[in-house]
Amino acid sequence: MDAKRWRQRLLASTRGRVVTLLRWGPRTVNELADSLGLTDNGVRLHLAALERDGLVEQEGVRRGVGKPAHVYRLTPEADSLFPKAYATVLSEVLAYIRDEQGPAALTEFLRAVGRRAGERARAGAPTLRERVDAAVALLGELGGLAEAVETDDAITIRGFSCPLAAIVGTNPEACALAQELVGGVVGAEVEECCDRSGPPRCVFRISSGGAARPRESRGP
Repeated sequence: MDAKRWRQRLLASTRGRVVTLLRWGPRTVNELADSLGLTDNGVRLHLAALERDGLVEQEGVRRGVGKPAHVYRLTPEADSLFPKAYATVLSEVLAYIRDEQGPAALTEFLRAVGRRAGERARAGAPTLRERVDAAVALLGELGGLAEAVETDDAITIRGFSCPLAAIVGTNPEACALAQELVGGVVGAEVEECCDRSGPPRCVFRISSGGAARPRESRGP
């Protein structure tokens, strides 16, 4: 069986549902069991198999009322289950632009591409929250996983899986593309606060107070 078919079969199985839940963030056995409608022992069997495959690992222990609960998360290797076919070709394109024109020109090029694509993707969403939700959906279509969290003064798009994870490690400028893509859809200035301490996770902050202002042009 080839790798693509193996991934498809895995993700369609109960074990794949465990992986999908863990993409949203670490969970305990009880939390997984509740979401999947399984017993704790049933979940432990699936986690043990995923640990053997190198896809899941224990993150630590969550303490509360009763016995401490082990917390599980995906390993960086699990990202290979969600392949990014663009990675090889796009990395070569970015390397070529960087070598020919320099890092600053590469960043500006990516900003222009992201801004243009985002503005084209914007569709009749009159309110700020609706435009943010459209940006979250677009990140999902590109292979990422994100949610929008609203506070009194801002809306934050918090990613659990970066759609550009396959290239960000060697091309950090790619975050500028994602930032402008989100900004183009939202139609407001977006602050990029991405977490690169481990597997890259997108974080974009949109100020509620400044959302109605037109975005400043960054170039052609």
